Amino acid sequence: MIDAGERAISLVTGQSVLDLEHDETRRDAVLWNFTVLGEAAGQVSEAIRHRHPAVTWQNPIRLRNRIVHGYWSIDLEILYTTATELLPDFVAALQAVVALEFPDA
Repeated sequence: MIDAGERAISLVTGQSVLDLEHDETRRDAVLWNFTVLGEAAGQVSEAIRHRHPAVTWQNPIRLRNRIVHGYWSIDLEILYTTATELLPDFVAALQAVVALEFPDA
């Protein structure tokens, strides 16, 4: 999940929404990484979710579902804002969870 989140962030860094609109390869890569992130978030055990309730586990799952089941109506502004403003904090939260749950990883 961390890798997918970091990739999505790097794909939008230095870009604009208009850039995403015109660069199909970059847009598809961002969508793919959000899809991977959401799928992986759905696989996190209930025990870990329960121990880390401050992590917004459902948000990437919802976004993944939106991408997979309604891709023709994806709002690139929302995708961009999510990647630039929300995803960095989510990735940081995941890194904290990994450090606590898997200290030797």
